[in-house]
Amino acid sequence: MEARLIFAAALLSLGVSAASTARHHSFAAEFDAGQPVSIEGVVTKVEWTNPHVWFFVNVEDEGTGTIVNWGAEMGSPNALVRNGWTPDTMQIGMVVTVNGSRAKDGSSRMNTRNVMVDGQRLGAASSQQGN
Repeated sequence: MEARLIFAAALLSLGVSAASTARHHSFAAEFDAGQPVSIEGVVTKVEWTNPHVWFFVNVEDEGTGTIVNWGAEMGSPNALVRNGWTPDTMQIGMVVTVNGSRAKDGSSRMNTRNVMVDGQRLGAASSQQGN
């Protein structure tokens, strides 16, 4: 019975490790530096978690006038803290301007290069920072 318990715990540990690895990716695997994008809108959600911080912004589509919710990936929480961020820097309801690179699949997702928050430009600690 003990051997089964150890085996089950090992499988569970392996599964959690694989899921974490699957969420982490290289910039080039998902985003295209040749597709720069700049958006401005209202923050709807902030996920301050590893391996990447994500935030979401409602942006009005200039062509149709519809609201599109963009997902924006930044670096890790630790890297953001080194760039002057805290978990409270960006709040739901704030208007922000975001620059970065669009997702390769053309979806409303981006890898963030920098963010204007309350008139202050902050780096996003992303793998493309400085580009």
